[in-house]
Amino acid sequence: MFTIEHDFDATIITIVDEPAIHRQEDVTINAFEDCVTVEQLDPRTDRVQKISLSLAQVRDLAAALDLPEGAYQLKPV
Repeated sequence: MFTIEHDFDATIITIVDEPAIHRQEDVTINAFEDCVTVEQLDPRTDRVQKISLSLAQVRDLAAALDLPEGAYQLKPV
């Protein structure tokens, strides 16, 4: 399950892990004009962990989901 919200400066996507034995904390993705952040609560430390991706990294990640093993470089658009 996931939700999508549009704020003033970002689109926020929250991905909720389906109930399971090894359920993970929700993941929040913030898509800004110049980067994307991914956040998840670490229950061991009770702190939110955050990583930031450039738009080029997000583009590469999206392409990688549909490709077999290997090394790739996308051409600039």
